[in-house]
Amino acid sequence: MDFDSILDQRAAFNHKWVALPKDAGADGETGIAMSVADSDFRTAPVVLDAVGAMVEHGCFPYGADWDGYTRAVAEWQGHRHSWDVDPDWIVSTQGLGHGIAMCINTWSEPGDGVCYFTPVYHEFRLKTLRTERRPVELPLRLENGRYELDLDAAAAALDPGVKILLFCAPQNPSGRVWSAGEMRAVAEFAEAHDLILVSDEVHADLIYPGATHIPMDIAAPAQRDRTLTATAASKSFNLAGLRAGQMIIPDETLRTAYQRSLRMSDYGPGTVGAVATMAAYTPEGETWLKAQIAYLDDNRAVFDAGINAIPGLHSMRLESTFLAWVDFSGTGMTPEEIATRIRDDAKIAVGAGPEFGKGGELWSRFNFAMPRVRIEDAVARMQAAFGDLQ
Repeated sequence: MDFDSILDQRAAFNHKWVALPKDAGADGETGIAMSVADSDFRTAPVVLDAVGAMVEHGCFPYGADWDGYTRAVAEWQGHRHSWDVDPDWIVSTQGLGHGIAMCINTWSEPGDGVCYFTPVYHEFRLKTLRTERRPVELPLRLENGRYELDLDAAAAALDPGVKILLFCAPQNPSGRVWSAGEMRAVAEFAEAHDLILVSDEVHADLIYPGATHIPMDIAAPAQRDRTLTATAASKSFNLAGLRAGQMIIPDETLRTAYQRSLRMSDYGPGTVGAVATMAAYTPEGETWLKAQIAYLDDNRAVFDAGINAIPGLHSMRLESTFLAWVDFSGTGMTPEEIATRIRDDAKIAVGAGPEFGKGGELWSRFNFAMPRVRIEDAVARMQAAFGDLQ
């Protein structure tokens, strides 16, 4: 498996690399893009073969094999996560961003509250604002370098106008893999406060040795009547641009309401995304995925060792994802000073901590899903940019 080749990401219209001049005052030759959560790797050969066959055929028609597509998703969930999914539960969306926005539109009105535990994937807040809802932050508690739920504090932050809970499992940006008990506690919290629960499990296939992802539906089957699970091959196989995601909805009432929203918006899955997903969710795809996880695990070790050698910095130990979460609180710097050194001195584009909500102010998120030589370069740049702390 080749994860070491450096590709011209601008040729693929890769957003984080195209945006480097704005985000880091640099181009692809002088800067490093470690912001947006997609990888810099070619996807699995089996996926390239499947999409390449469509290109060779020369037609990109309306699709038809949706039964094969949903069956592939269901079988993958069963094989990877021991989750017995009925293909009829699966509703396809044009990416999970779209899928989550449709949840907000379906079960709330403008002005209603949407809550989520922070720090978290910044798009939870942005999707809430774009749909004219109110963001309600429920801060996580940081204990011994690990985020923990604080459901009492979360309950105190709610008001009667909050309708939806967006939950990130595994957690982005910390890479935290929640236990079955924690997942169940979140579902019971949603039930106690009459919230629709959207469990974003897009990183579920990117788990490091020693951790196990438990799908929300397995952990909390008693709350099926209010739970939707978001999944996709987009992160694990670098397919985000194909805009193919799935909402898995066991409850028929919820599923009917969601499908109605999709029909009203005239949305449906794209053929190329469905074909790529079916190819990814095969034994050949899984072999490639395992090799990628091993490579990412080594990248994680290189990045953590280099960052943790800088006084005042600490990279949180990840259990999943390819997104390092780095604590700068030991430097005594302000968020602005931290961002300036990363952007102007190191010339690295990252996910700025304040974007992730309460608790993220003195942190930054670094995407290390790229060839190792770039990780080594990024570490050297960071050590130079914060060299006066040595």
